[in-house]
Amino acid sequence: MKIENTKAQMRKGVLEYCILSVLKDQDAYVAEILETLKDAKLLVVEGTIYPLLTRLKNAGLLTYRWEESTGGPPRKYYSLTETGKTFLLELSKTWDELQTAVNIVTNSKTNRHE
Repeated sequence: MKIENTKAQMRKGVLEYCILSVLKDQDAYVAEILETLKDAKLLVVEGTIYPLLTRLKNAGLLTYRWEESTGGPPRKYYSLTETGKTFLLELSKTWDELQTAVNIVTNSKTNRHE
């Protein structure tokens, strides 16, 4: 088993949650979303993010608008819908529970064989 495959799967598993979280407080276009993820050390390529954004939009969690840009073509800004905001709240609760559970398991002295 290759560690890189496992690490990639772990990142993919939380990518939806991270993208929705990026859009929680403000609208953003793809380059801004990618930059925020990159700053957090979540390296994502455009070929991964576009299908995911389309899936989130088709699920009713995101919407978008076109906005003129002073330095090039118009930009597509994504934002959370009301359904997306509710979905994000549920994901946040689930993430907190999962994080707590994983921390208990991985940090428990009774589970270590030292």
